[in-house]
Amino acid sequence: MAAKKHSDNASSDIDPMALRNALGSFATGITVVTALGKDGQRVGMTANSFNSVSLSPALVLWSIDKASNCFDDFIQAEHYAIHVLSADQQFISDQFAKSGGDKFAGLECTENHAGVPILPECSAYFECRIAHQYDGGDHVILVGSVANFVDSGTEPLIFYRGDYKKL
Repeated sequence: MAAKKHSDNASSDIDPMALRNALGSFATGITVVTALGKDGQRVGMTANSFNSVSLSPALVLWSIDKASNCFDDFIQAEHYAIHVLSADQQFISDQFAKSGGDKFAGLECTENHAGVPILPECSAYFECRIAHQYDGGDHVILVGSVANFVDSGTEPLIFYRGDYKKL
């Protein structure tokens, strides 16, 4: 099968759906980011835009859509946790991807020193303090300084070409 190639025209000429499909060829882990919202409520969302930035100092990043209903909560949060979901946690990814409702329903979360909800039985999680925020088009890129992390060593949940996969 021949590869699909797009021209080098300005980004305004790029078909967003074709771009999304091409980006889907990059397999990613699935994360859920949690924090305390601006009114002290627990907030969380599914994100696959997680990446390491630096080992020394320990920095990670993720990005949030400016149209997200919890955008203001995460932009104002000083602390948050990024949870790498385990292979059997698709239900958590789906639960936190939905808009509205109690995303924490049915989950026995703990809290870290800053009161941020920590999800149970994840492959890994990273407790972060906001270090930087950068404009990224229709998203804001949040860089966090890792204060603590836990790695359970379990297989992660994978997302590839619009669907969940397992290793």
